[in-house]
Amino acid sequence: MVFLRGFVAAFKAQIHTDILVSPGRNGPPIPAHKSVLAARSEIFKNMLECDECKAAPSNAITIPDLNHEELESLLEFLYSGTLNVEKLEKHVYALSQAADKYVIPHLLKHCERYLLSSLSTSNALETLEIADTCSNHNLKETTLNFLVKNIEHMVSSPKFEAFVHRSPHLTVQLVTRAFVNGAK
Repeated sequence: MVFLRGFVAAFKAQIHTDILVSPGRNGPPIPAHKSVLAARSEIFKNMLECDECKAAPSNAITIPDLNHEELESLLEFLYSGTLNVEKLEKHVYALSQAADKYVIPHLLKHCERYLLSSLSTSNALETLEIADTCSNHNLKETTLNFLVKNIEHMVSSPKFEAFVHRSPHLTVQLVTRAFVNGAK
């Protein structure tokens, strides 16, 4: 990790940055290094190399799904390979989706570990949705099993009704699994 500190320092001090990465939702662009983006994500590499989708002459790209804070956390992870718990907790859902979309497996695994370690009745429905969105089988199975064990508490929560409307396919999977497990 000592070796990576130089990358983090170059990022924070904006030393020889060669691209501006803009959030899609509010906030100024963040200076970064094309080489780091390309090394950490095949999608970013392709975005920067593809003739039809090369960064504009201004050397800028936009990450449409992230706000400024989320983008800053994503870039911090790309440079350091880690994030402090506060940032991870605050942005874990957005970072999971970005890691999935931009094929950043280490970030996806980092988010998965955090989500599994913090799984509770207050966040399990959201965790199930993000696991489904990111096609994370391990996280989805663990979360479904957790929800089945806590089904009585979950179905009586106000969050469950909103979940049913937002994610009917996951509701069917959850209820089916709870029914099958209850029949055993």
